[in-house]
Amino acid sequence: MKQTKEEQKKKKASAPETTATGEKPVEQAPELEDAGVKEDEVKEEPEENSIDAKVAELEKKNEELSAALAKEKDDYIRLMAEFETFRRRTAEEKLELVTSAASETIKGLLPVLDDCERAMELLEKSSDEAAKEGTGLIYNKLMQYLQKKGLERIEAKGKKFDTDFHEAVAQVPVPEEDRKGLVYDVIETGYLLGGKILRYAKVVVGV
Repeated sequence: MKQTKEEQKKKKASAPETTATGEKPVEQAPELEDAGVKEDEVKEEPEENSIDAKVAELEKKNEELSAALAKEKDDYIRLMAEFETFRRRTAEEKLELVTSAASETIKGLLPVLDDCERAMELLEKSSDEAAKEGTGLIYNKLMQYLQKKGLERIEAKGKKFDTDFHEAVAQVPVPEEDRKGLVYDVIETGYLLGGKILRYAKVVVGV
């Protein structure tokens, strides 16, 4: 039976189209399309998690480095403080050693000063002017040199007796009330070195 034109059109419309190779195109099922969308979403999630993990790792490393830097800084400050203490203590010990050595040397020269003083006292009654001048010159030169090193003479005669500077070796009665408790005479001159007692003045006190 012959088909009418309308039936032929309906048949063509209902027949599946073929490709150039004669194969029918494969239509993607809705389920597969949905699966494709979900697959993209699954692919994106691991990438975001990876970035978050890297950020967290970097933050952790930053905290560790900051803590290590703070510890190194603290150790450095402590070391510098200890070095400064050591330097100051060493300088003080060195100064004390030098001062001690100088004081012992100067203390050894005090008897020479004592002899010069005694010689000048004896020569006051002498007519030998050359001896007076020579002895006085030696005493003055030696005294000036020691004074430059910090030596000071303790002036005691007529002063109030002070145990911080004087050592009483004898007492003598004095009639005047205002002279009691004062240094009546000096047996041995006392000296200070750098403001500290090098030798106490040996004195006689009026009572």
